[in-house]
Amino acid sequence: MRELINPATGLPFAEVPDTPVEEVAKAVSAARAAYEEWSQATPGERARVLLRLADLVEAEAEELTRLEVEETGKPAAVFRDGELPFAADNLRFFAGAARSLEGTGAGVFSAGYTSVLLRRPVGVVGSIAPWNFPFVMAVWKVGPAVAAGNAVVIKPAPQTPRTTLRLAELFGAAGAPDGLVQAVTGGAEVGQALVTDPGVDMVSVTGSTETGRAVMTGAAATLKRVHLELGGKAPALVFEDADLAEMARGVAMGATYNTGQDCTAATRVYVAREVYGDAVEAIKETLAGITAGDPWDPATDIGPLISAAHRDRVHGFVERAGGRVPHGGSPIGLRLFLSTHACD
Repeated sequence: MRELINPATGLPFAEVPDTPVEEVAKAVSAARAAYEEWSQATPGERARVLLRLADLVEAEAEELTRLEVEETGKPAAVFRDGELPFAADNLRFFAGAARSLEGTGAGVFSAGYTSVLLRRPVGVVGSIAPWNFPFVMAVWKVGPAVAAGNAVVIKPAPQTPRTTLRLAELFGAAGAPDGLVQAVTGGAEVGQALVTDPGVDMVSVTGSTETGRAVMTGAAATLKRVHLELGGKAPALVFEDADLAEMARGVAMGATYNTGQDCTAATRVYVAREVYGDAVEAIKETLAGITAGDPWDPATDIGPLISAAHRDRVHGFVERAGGRVPHGGSPIGLRLFLSTHACD
């Protein structure tokens, strides 16, 4: 069993079993069997399942919010009022996309012959999702694959498995064949078993560069298709004619959304020398108005980082950067959150 830690309290609150490595192959085999049926479904049949799933996601908004907030520490309003409706809308988009694949369907490229382009599913897709947006990323990985006629075995991050587990259950409730969408849980060894399984035709991973390298190596032996999203660094450029108040609001939002745990987070700002001092003050003033606190408090703008270890890692970046720190610069710790999460 793997103990889950609430980032807002630093305390364990639940346990989820790791999938035994030998069970991964069984999950892939079941996905293959479901794929044989699902790949023959019409676009309309696939779309109906995704549309029903979107309705089920909205009906379970409160429960999914509870699961996500307990595991990630993100403000409840951010997920319930933003990410969850966005995920449901994405499922409806994928349902529509299944019915209207674009691109040339046929053409005459040689005299006397007609060439036809047939779009076929890949097969079984092995997906590995990150901890920063557990539910949204699971929807993004599973929804398009299922819409195109594939089966999916997805491994959520070990810190944040429960919304993905629930999503897999909801696919069944929406009418998907048994085994079409499955979640396996655990750490790197489970991910490696999924990536290297010969029954997996494609691997989709969102994670670190190190994880991407390991996945490419593991997938190479069987020439799997590989899709990698390995994060990035997003600079903001501020020119001398910028509206500094508007700039500061945008930079602050980009830097602090999801506590900055986002591959598109504004991690650095390059400012024209002429307005540098005023820009620093504008950003400082805006950041001072952002409230860090209890994820369930409506007044909270940002919650904790995913773990104490990650908080220490991020603070290490600040320490090593040197220079002047106009605002903040010290870890908040857990003192903001423990008062409203009393324990016996």
